[in-house]
Amino acid sequence: MTLTLYAAPMSSATPVVCALAELDLDCETVMLDLQAGEQKRPDYLALNPHGVVPTLLVDGAPLFEALEILQWLGERHGVERGLWPAAGTPERLAALSWTAWAYVSYGGLVGTLNFAQSPHADAALHHPPLAADVLQRLGAALGRLDARLAAQPWLLGADYSLADLIVACVVVYSLYCGVPIEGHAHVRDWLRRFCARPAYAVAWGDAPPML
Repeated sequence: MTLTLYAAPMSSATPVVCALAELDLDCETVMLDLQAGEQKRPDYLALNPHGVVPTLLVDGAPLFEALEILQWLGERHGVERGLWPAAGTPERLAALSWTAWAYVSYGGLVGTLNFAQSPHADAALHHPPLAADVLQRLGAALGRLDARLAAQPWLLGADYSLADLIVACVVVYSLYCGVPIEGHAHVRDWLRRFCARPAYAVAWGDAPPML
């Protein structure tokens, strides 16, 4: 099987780079210059019509959307390495549930927060009351994650998995967006353990986690 990843530094592709390092997979990586608009070139749009990263070519066939790529990597390569639960197990259902929660439910709130207060968003879209409400919802969401991690060291139990990687990457990104982690000690300690893994350094280099 031949894998080629189209990515960009410090982008939505970075968790995929981290997962590939965890899985120790041979994968060619093509870095695109997003500022130069390389993701909008016709040859790339033929692979990913949305003009964003990441895109993973599997024997030449494109797979896009970070969550789908990460879940596919888990199913195709993670089970045999002990980094993704086998099909038909309760742990597989938990992995699918928590990773979708991170990208869809929690991540959707982070996106709303960015529009409501980020200096990178159009100031006309800023809405302080909305930002305050979203921060409260994000705090409650982290509280539920904290309760999960109070009972076990990793999301699926005693052992680290790609489910931890996927969810942790979204939570780390949310910290950069201004979501406070105070009051969620189990989440903080879990993130510190994740960020200490060698694969994290491969993906993020010297960028320090905001913990």
